[in-house]
Amino acid sequence: MIKAGIIGVTGYAGAELARLLLDHPNVTITAASSVTYEGQPLAAVYPSYHQFTDVICTDEDEVIDKSDVIFAALPAGLSQSIAKKALAAGKKFIDLGADFRLDSEALYEKWYGNTWEDADLQHEAVYGMPEFFREDIVGARIVANPGCYTTAVPMAVAPLVANHWLVDYPIICDCKSGITGAGRQLTETTHFPVINEGCHPYKIAAHRHTPEMEQTLTRLANHITEVTFVPHLIPVNRGILATCYMTLANSRTAQALHDLYRQFYADKPFVRVLPDGAVANIASVRYSNLCDVSIHFDAHTNTVITVSAIDNMVKGAAGQAIQNMNIICGLPETTGLLHVPPAF
Repeated sequence: MIKAGIIGVTGYAGAELARLLLDHPNVTITAASSVTYEGQPLAAVYPSYHQFTDVICTDEDEVIDKSDVIFAALPAGLSQSIAKKALAAGKKFIDLGADFRLDSEALYEKWYGNTWEDADLQHEAVYGMPEFFREDIVGARIVANPGCYTTAVPMAVAPLVANHWLVDYPIICDCKSGITGAGRQLTETTHFPVINEGCHPYKIAAHRHTPEMEQTLTRLANHITEVTFVPHLIPVNRGILATCYMTLANSRTAQALHDLYRQFYADKPFVRVLPDGAVANIASVRYSNLCDVSIHFDAHTNTVITVSAIDNMVKGAAGQAIQNMNIICGLPETTGLLHVPPAF
């Protein structure tokens, strides 16, 4: 059995890690930490876990000591020193935050206001998006788990970018997120009377996930690929819906577009390319590690519109982290993650 530990277990991503790991056939949760709830049972913080776990929230050092694989579900800027301690102790480290995602220290400082503490550690970290970079993850000691928007957008556009079917960048990315993406701490913009019955964009053309998306797409395209990214908050708990608009370099048919996507994702177990006429919907992927993608073509303007849907807490956070754990530990990547989404 893999001994797994969670640092930051009482945030939304950490709690979702606990839920999924409790159902994993090859994992036992040996320790979990929380600064706010240290000394309290996890089931007291989240009553839905009552009788499923007796984990008591402890500190990060005990998590490192008792675990083989450590998940850090922390805000940006808090994982670097913990990762260094974990690797020094011979442990695997999967970071759900942003501390190891960007290849450029300058971009990390620009968008997150922090600097690298250890350049060697940063260069060792691999970017954990298995659908694109699986071979990098095999045997890795430290994995940077992608964010929610930065999973949904590349999934929607990767086949076109990687095969050079596009022209006239930037790609326009219009995204909607459930409120859990903002984290557990209440803010004015996530207060119920503000978010309920509304839909509003935020951080227009200034969201910190922008450079991460561009880094992934640039790597796939082998040339600089830019996006114009506008996220919106919607009054649902879970889900990311990414609607992306792209101009084709040459005339293509709708059938050719669907064939391209089906071929590109043929061996990717969590990606469902929807049939012609279907539209991706966050309701169809809830509580799962799936990503649904639908492809649409506006022949009048030679524009491709692709829509991807994920659960931001699973494929956009905890599920993808466990997918990465499976790969670095030599398990089938679907282990513990083949959950059928509810129909309603």
